[in-house]
Formats: sequence, structure tokens, C-alpha cells
Amino acid sequence: MDRLWPRGISKERAALDEWRADLAPSTALRKWFAHDARRWPEFRQRYRADLRAHAALLQPLRERAAQQRVTLLYAARDPRINHALVLRNVLRAAAPAAQRARGP
Repeated sequence: MDRLWPRGISKERAALDEWRADLAPSTALRKWFAHDARRWPEFRQRYRADLRAHAALLQPLRERAAQQRVTLLYAARDPRINHALVLRNVLRAAAPAAQRARGP
């Protein structure tokens, strides 16, 4: 889930069921973060706060993730610091215990 489409993959090739750009970090938050590793801890806090404020938008994704594998896309170059990791952790924290035990 990103507001920017990831480089190197066409929308047709991705064959997505849904693209929820509204759950991605706001443009202002994304620009503030600028993928600066020093800002990563605060970015995570701010993005989680954004997700809490949009709980109604997040709920359908939580329900889908509880039933099936969900793929989160991101446009960041660094796989270790990007919003998809935060979103994944939020979804996992909301998952039933049985699903968490099953793993990814």
C-alpha cells in the first residue's frame, strides 16, 4: 500500500485485487520521513497514529488478512525501513492468535 506506484512493475503485471493508497502514509509524512533512517522510529509512531485515526479504512484489510495472504506493495528502495513493515506489524497485531501461530 503506497500512494506511489512501485518502480519496475506494471499495474497489469501486478494483477492486484485492490490498491488501498488511502492507507499509505500521507504525502506530508512521507516527505518528512524521506527514508532517513534516523527518522524511522518517529515515522513508525506517526504512521501508526495515522492508521489508528483511519481505523474504519483499515478494518476491511484486517478482515482480509485474517482470511488469506495479503501482499503489501511499497515504492521505497530500502526493504528494512518502509511503511509496509509498519502496516504489516499493525495487521499482525490485530490477527487472531491462531493465525499468528501459523506464521506468514
